[in-house]
Parts: sequence; structure tokens; C-alpha cells
Amino acid sequence: MARVFSGMKPTGDATLGSLLGALRNWVADQGPEAVYCVVDLHALTVPQDPDELRRQTLELATLVLAVGIDPSVSTLFVQSHVPEHTSLAWLMECTAAYGELSRMTQFKDKAAGQESARGFVSGGLFTYPALMAADILLYDTQEVPVGDDQRQHVELTRDLAERFNSRHGATFTVPTAVVRAAGARVMDLQDPTRKMSKSEESPGGTIGVLEDLASVRRKITRAVTDSEAEVRFDPVAKPGVSNLLSILGACTDRTPEGAAAGYSQYGPLKRDTAEAVAAVLEPIQARYRDLAADPGEVQRILSVGAQRAGTVAAATLARAQRAIGLVPGPR
Repeated sequence: MARVFSGMKPTGDATLGSLLGALRNWVADQGPEAVYCVVDLHALTVPQDPDELRRQTLELATLVLAVGIDPSVSTLFVQSHVPEHTSLAWLMECTAAYGELSRMTQFKDKAAGQESARGFVSGGLFTYPALMAADILLYDTQEVPVGDDQRQHVELTRDLAERFNSRHGATFTVPTAVVRAAGARVMDLQDPTRKMSKSEESPGGTIGVLEDLASVRRKITRAVTDSEAEVRFDPVAKPGVSNLLSILGACTDRTPEGAAAGYSQYGPLKRDTAEAVAAVLEPIQARYRDLAADPGEVQRILSVGAQRAGTVAAATLARAQRAIGLVPGPR
């Protein structure tokens, strides 16, 4: 089994897009070689309310467990609990070129947003890909499941690993990005040309994994479609209908094209999509409530995960430090 690393930021409430595009794949990939991380340090590229960040970090960790990650099988931890992430990030920053960091598409897009909103662009936003590279390389990761929007960051990670290895000798495993087709992009219900995101202010277009099921059903029945009456999967010509078909297909283990079969009207499609989503969310929400009732157990699981991750990370960091010429410190 390939060594897999995946991370998710604890910013905002996890959405249906996060569940279908990432978390369910985490469960499918889990095993002794799977490493899953709540990347709280990445959340700091924008100002955070401290109490809210702590709440969201524990909420996301609890949700990952509720979705089906078994901590006795895979490793689950919080990024800031393993300090090797920031230590290796500095080595990656010193390996990266200014130009390649500035060309990151997400940096350019988010920097424009920060500039207009705050008149200030965080340095952490610029170096974010170096920390992401460190996250991946610390665990000798072979495969990184990502959406299309993160593929560029994994390509940078590959470049940094190969450059470091070329300069200092074989040190890092060079990872491969794995992009899943099914459920990979769930779009906003009110603007189906835009990805459903927990970071966007679109209350009518976003479904939270922990959202009240009556609200979930209502949002899906009000989802934007088009003025035609034909139900077919065509993301360019029919983005709203195609989004519903993608969601229905992902929730019922069918392709979007397969999910379209038998529908001639939008009403029944919306109704069935709403019920399929509710059927997926209901047991997750029940499991979440059980776990949230014992936060001490969740924190114990995270502590064990951090110890397990830290053992691997410390060995990788020491190897990189020796290779680059740093004097070993006390243990």
C-alpha cells in the first residue's frame, strides 16, 4: 500500500464538497500507511479568532473520526502538535525560488482578495506552499490525493524534493498527485460555476456536513438549474443540473451520467438528490454527536496520532538537516 498524506484546514464549517471530494476518499484510502492531518497552521495565513480556531480544529478532527477514519488503523493528528512541520518548512523555503512561489495560482488569487479586504498580504500566504511541501515530505509520502486546485502545489513539492535531492543527496521521497474523478468538484448550489467552499459567503449555495437536514433538503430543492427541461450531464451548457447529478451520483455510487437516467424533470431530480444527501449525512451527524460528547477522548486520539506522526517526522527532519549541513542538536 502506498504511503498517503492528506490535510484539511479548520476554517469554516466542513461542506458537502469537503465530504464528497476529500473525506470519503480518506476513508477509502485509510490503512497503516495513511497519514491525515488537521492543518491548523495553514489557517493562520488570514487572521483568526483564537477561540474559534480552537473550536474549528477540534470540530474538524471529530468530524474526520465521525466520517469513518479509524485511529487504530491510520494516523490522525493536528499539524501544530508536530513541530517538525515548521522546521522543515524553513528548509523548503530556502530551497524554493521566489519566482516559483509567486507564480502559484492560489497565491495570486488570494493575495488579490487580501489586498482588497485588508490592504495587506500575509507573508505566510506567500510561503504557504513551502509549508505544504514540508507536510507532505515529512512522511515519505508517495501519493497525495488532491483536487484540481491543489495539483500545482504538489507539483511544486515534487520540484523541491528533486532539487533538494540533487543538491544534497537522496533525502526525500518524490510524491505523486492523485486526482479523484468521482465527487472531486461539488459546485455552489446558487452559483454552479464556482466550487462549493467553506471559505465563501454563500449561505444558500453551501451545505454543511453538520447542517440541519431540513435545511439541507430546502437548499437542494432551491438549487439553480436552467430554463430547459432536459436532464443531462453537461457541465458547460447545464452547470446547475450537472452539479446536482454529480452530487446524486457521488451519494449513490453512480456516475453523473448514470444518475441522469430516468429523469425528465428537475423536480424529481432535486427531491431524490436531497434525500440521497440526507441519507449520507444522517449517520455521520449521529456519530459526530456521540464523539463530541466526549471531547477528552478526541484529544487523546489526537495526542496518540501526534506521537506516532512525530516519530516519523523527526527522523525525516534529522535526515534533511544532516544533508543540508546543520549540526545535530541535543535530543
